[in-house]
Amino acid sequence: MSEYVITCCSTADMNREFFEKNHVPFAMFHYQMDGTDHPDDLYTSISPKEFYKRIADGAQPVTSQVNAEQYCELFEPILKEGKDVLHLTLSSGISGTVNSANVAKAQMEEAYPDRRVIVIDTLAASSGYGLVLTAALENQQKGMSLEENAEWIEANKNKAHHWFFSSDLTSFIRGGRISKVSGFFGQALNICPVMNVNSEGKLIPRVKCRGKKAAMKETLRTMKAHIQDGEQYSGHCYMSNSDCYEDARALADMIEDAFPNLKGKVKIYDIGTVIGSHTGPGTVALFFWGDERTL
Repeated sequence: MSEYVITCCSTADMNREFFEKNHVPFAMFHYQMDGTDHPDDLYTSISPKEFYKRIADGAQPVTSQVNAEQYCELFEPILKEGKDVLHLTLSSGISGTVNSANVAKAQMEEAYPDRRVIVIDTLAASSGYGLVLTAALENQQKGMSLEENAEWIEANKNKAHHWFFSSDLTSFIRGGRISKVSGFFGQALNICPVMNVNSEGKLIPRVKCRGKKAAMKETLRTMKAHIQDGEQYSGHCYMSNSDCYEDARALADMIEDAFPNLKGKVKIYDIGTVIGSHTGPGTVALFFWGDERTL
C-alpha cells in the first residue's frame, strides 16, 4: 500500500494547531481588503476581532481562490517524496477551486506518472469542511488505503451537516445571498435566518427566526432531527463563529446538554477570513454527522 498525504485548503477553518498536529499541508486562499492583498493564513497576520471590526466599519473584502499553480506547489513536494496525494477541496457550490485542483492533478500526474493525486469536492465549507477532513485523517490512521479513503469520503460527505444563523445580515445582503428588501425588513424585525448547505454544497436560507435565542432553539431542533444515532450520537461536533464567541458558546452548552456522548466537547473555531468575507460578523455555524443531506 502506497503512502499518501491528505491536503486541503485554508477554508477548512481549523486552527493552526490542528494543521500542525495532524501534519496537513494546505493551500491558502487570498482576500483583498482596503486595496491590499492578504493570504488566508489562519489569522497569523490579523486577529479575528480586527478582521471583523474592519468589516463592521465598512470594509468590503473580496476573495480569490487557489489557482492551479498554487496547487502544483502544494502537491509537488509530496510527489517528489514518492507519496500520493488525497486532496479535499472547498465545496464547488460556493467556489470553483476544485477545477483548479483538477488542472494541477493532471499536470502533476503527467510529471510523476508513478504517483496518484485524488481530488475530492467535499461539498462542505468552513469547519464542516474541517469535519470531513478530520474523518479522512481518522480513516488514514485506521489503515485505509488512498482508494478506500477516497471512496468512503465520496459515500459519506453529504452526511456532514452544516447549519448557520446570523444576527448581522449586512454582508449577506452585499453578497446577494439575501435580497436588499428581505434584508431591510429582516434587520428591522430582528430576524436571524437559519441556513444550511444543501446536497449540492450551496448555502440555502431555510427558516426565519425572531432573535438569536429563537435561532439557537431552531438550530438545536434541526440537529436533533437529523443527527446520527439521535441522543446517543458519539461523533465530533464542530462550530465556527465570526466574532460572536458568546453566541457560539451558548449554543454549544445546549448541544452538550442534549448529546452527552459527544466525542469530546463541542470544538469552537473561528470562521476564517475567506468565508468570513462573505458572512461578515455575527454568524454562528454548526457541523455534525447526520442523515443524507437533501435539497
